Amino acid sequence: MTAADWCFSGLIASWLIVDHFFIWPAFLRRSQIDAPSARLRLWVVWMTLLWALTVIGAGTWFCGNRAWDALGFSAPRGWRLWGSVILIVGVTVLQALTALKIARISRPKPKLRAQLGELAKMLPHSQRELRWFIGASLTAGTCEEFLFRGYLIWAFAPLLGWWGAAVLSLLAFTAGHAYQGRSGAWKAALGGGFFTLFVLVSGSLIPAMVLHALIDAGSGVIAWLILRDEPVNGEIVSAGESIVS
Repeated sequence: MTAADWCFSGLIASWLIVDHFFIWPAFLRRSQIDAPSARLRLWVVWMTLLWALTVIGAGTWFCGNRAWDALGFSAPRGWRLWGSVILIVGVTVLQALTALKIARISRPKPKLRAQLGELAKMLPHSQRELRWFIGASLTAGTCEEFLFRGYLIWAFAPLLGWWGAAVLSLLAFTAGHAYQGRSGAWKAALGGGFFTLFVLVSGSLIPAMVLHALIDAGSGVIAWLILRDEPVNGEIVSAGESIVS
């Protein structure tokens, strides 16, 4: 691990701190005044910072004259490839079935809206917002996997061992989602742990990037199907439906 790697790791930590203590609180303040504008600004800021970090990390890797395979940028083969494809297709089908079930509900959905909790503030409410959210999902899938399941694990594995580096990266990933509250942080920890194991088993970052992006995008579509029926004042007055996952 070179000085450049230490500096880049510190940059990731700085981003997590700025996101938690400045970007998210600023979003909450703006959302009380103009929620749609606040959501779009939040997604643009996140996409900009994540891609900036990814470009810097890729540049650091390239300047170090390192093999990209060591970072996980190699296609899985054999059963790892087919297993990855089956998992990705299976998750996509499950999300599609859930979305179709919700789409068939023609009335407002207060019970489903309540299940989203405070996170509804940052989820898409309109088709325009949905397009931006899908862009943010593709960014998260690509950049977060590169940073947390790729670079950080590689950088700290010589010091902590692979599992120790994986735990450290998972803690950083969870901290990056602490704005979601305790429940959201636990879900992020479980999701991050799953993606870590997925990378380990598949031997590649690529399937995890695809699956991560699809899960985030699918969740955005499902949220939009729930939230698009909200009246302008944000209050739902009619009875809703509940679904069984």
